[in-house]
Amino acid sequence: MSKLWTSAAEALQDVLHDGMTLAVGGFGLSGVPVDLVDAVRGSGVKNLTIVSNNMGVDGKGLGVLIEAGQVAKVVASYVGENKLFAAQFLSGKLEVEFNPQGTLAERLRAGGAGIPAFYTKTGVGTLVAEGKPHAEFDGETYVQERSIVADVSLVRAHLSDTDGNLVYRWTARNFNPVVATAGRTTIAEVEQVVDTGAIDPNHIVTPGVYVQRVVRADDRLKDIEQRTVRPRPMAAAAAK
Repeated sequence: MSKLWTSAAEALQDVLHDGMTLAVGGFGLSGVPVDLVDAVRGSGVKNLTIVSNNMGVDGKGLGVLIEAGQVAKVVASYVGENKLFAAQFLSGKLEVEFNPQGTLAERLRAGGAGIPAFYTKTGVGTLVAEGKPHAEFDGETYVQERSIVADVSLVRAHLSDTDGNLVYRWTARNFNPVVATAGRTTIAEVEQVVDTGAIDPNHIVTPGVYVQRVVRADDRLKDIEQRTVRPRPMAAAAAK
């Protein structure tokens, strides 16, 4: 049976509720499931816990949920590009749980693999480790980190078949694969959909067993956080 749904709003309509945990893929503004995020905003659900590498920028990506006042807590590794996010955190309006980036990725991966917790050296002796169990292995101290399992995971992929097998491109592959496996329900927003069997099995990154629903992404401009370019040699010579 095809997992393809007609729209992001339709795919989300019966899985969203107040107080839920959403894990969202993407890195900066790259590989963010923007249609699904916009549908979450349009649903009006509130008191959300968002697990993501970052919260986008003001007015873009996950930043739209901050602006709409729908987020109560964020589990992330970086917040530097979103001024409203930083302001709400500093004022105490928004609860933030900071994670080292690798630890966050492993917490999501462990959740998808059915591993309840793991030990890491990262963060030992810092605020990150306060209040968490510690253990010694081979003469070194490690801190215990709990895995993350989200109520719903939202991801963005380049290609899917109707069974939900996913292929990512470039930066979108950084966090989307681990987010996809960490959700009790996973919904994928994809740029292209093909028939089952059309994707070389060797190219599949996320097997369809992890994905319950697929929606085609709208054709829109892909935003970036900061555009940095260098002058073309001919243009630089002409300027001189």
